[in-house]
Formats: sequence, structure tokens, C-alpha cells
Amino acid sequence: MVEKYLAPNQEAVKDFIMRKIEGPVVMLNLLRFRDVADYTEAPHLAPEQPISGAAAYELYIQHTLPMLHSSGGEVVFSGKGGAYLIGPTDERWDAMLLIRQESTERFIAFASDPEYLKGMGHRTAALEDSRLLPLIENIG
Repeated sequence: MVEKYLAPNQEAVKDFIMRKIEGPVVMLNLLRFRDVADYTEAPHLAPEQPISGAAAYELYIQHTLPMLHSSGGEVVFSGKGGAYLIGPTDERWDAMLLIRQESTERFIAFASDPEYLKGMGHRTAALEDSRLLPLIENIG
């Protein structure tokens, strides 16, 4: 079975913090949606009728955007995926997001906000797999 990645592990979070990134950080999100959202882990958030993973992710985004903006973050780019021009032919990503946050500290505060965490069940229900890559802008 191929390993899936839906949340960071403690070692990855520690390594991210230890990078001591100064200034803004841009998070590259690669997203693969489930055909049908799986609310097993968050039945209290489940809609009355089954919905697609993409629709569940949209519920997650609607919940998240106000907190992202109030934390100083912004969506820089959101787009649909497709076949690679260069890359493995058996791998697909349905969507991609670039999220800019003012600093590592602001990102950690946002990601650990209890109000934000209340909507995480939509994300978990939506995704079959994901990647999150912190990027630092080159200056000069």
C-alpha cells in the first residue's frame, strides 16, 4: 500500500520550526481529492447527503479563509491540476494552492488555532492524499 500524507508528523513540524525561516513563507499545497468525502473521523461535520471530496474541501476553505486572513495570511494562487508535463505518469494532483503567511510563527499560530481546528474534519474528509512544502522567496 502506498503511504498517504494528510497531516504533518511531529518530526516534520520540529524541522520546520528549526529552519528559523525569517520573513514570509509560502506553502505549496498539492491536493488529491476523494471521489466521495469520508466523514468517518468528523461525523458531526458531515452534510446530510454524500458530497465529493472537492466539495468537502470547499467547505474547509470557507471555514478557514476568515482565520487565514486575520492571521496575516493570503491565498496567492489556487488552481486545478492535471497531467504532468514533466513527472510521473501514475501520479496526479487535482488542485494546488499557494498560501503566503507573514512568518513561520504566524503560520504555527494559525494552524494551532482552536477555531481553525474545528473545521479540519472537512479537509480530512476531502483528501485522499496531499503534500505541503514550505517555500522561501529568493530575494535578489
